[in-house]
Amino acid sequence: MTASRHISLLVTSGSGPAECQQAVAGVLEAMRNEAELIAVDFDSNGVRAKHGYKSAVVLISGADAEAFVKNWRGTIQWRAQSNLRPTHKRANWFIGVFDLPAPLQTPERIQASDVTFDTFRAGGPGGQHQNTTDSAVRATHRLTGLSAVAREERSQHRNKSLALERLQHLMAAQAAADEAAQKASRNALHYALERGNPVRCFKGRDFREVKVG
Repeated sequence: MTASRHISLLVTSGSGPAECQQAVAGVLEAMRNEAELIAVDFDSNGVRAKHGYKSAVVLISGADAEAFVKNWRGTIQWRAQSNLRPTHKRANWFIGVFDLPAPLQTPERIQASDVTFDTFRAGGPGGQHQNTTDSAVRATHRLTGLSAVAREERSQHRNKSLALERLQHLMAAQAAADEAAQKASRNALHYALERGNPVRCFKGRDFREVKVG
């Protein structure tokens, strides 16, 4: 059985303009792609805006979750000329990636009867250990629309159990994010991002990673 842990993150544009919302969308995609490369599971639920995401709750699951997350925590810089305001001189946009605290109130336990399970063939790395059957499972909570994926086990039954567990963690993370938006003491998560000293930097419309500095 695979040892697994779950880490909840808030990816936020803070009080930044629409370009920062675009940056959140690009960073979420970059995180998802990187997660696939190192075989950790990535689930997210975002607050959509016209040009991207105002913020998003992300759940990282798997034995290497901490190794993945440590390279993302902090301020993320995106270098790009604005396509929304072509004459605008600013070309550096900053967003934040922060750990979410546990919610003050634990969400009600999700019932399997309220969840739709879909199976698909597991993708990503794995070599000779790569699953070749439709054992990966996506669990979707019908009441909230939240969904989570598990693919690392060869047993579809085990992946179903893991996906349901991750869905519960994602719901708890969303509850923590909702509390952060409602309580002044936690609003700091949205506004604490430092517009300097980024941990990672991306450039251009294709979000190509470049060296920080």
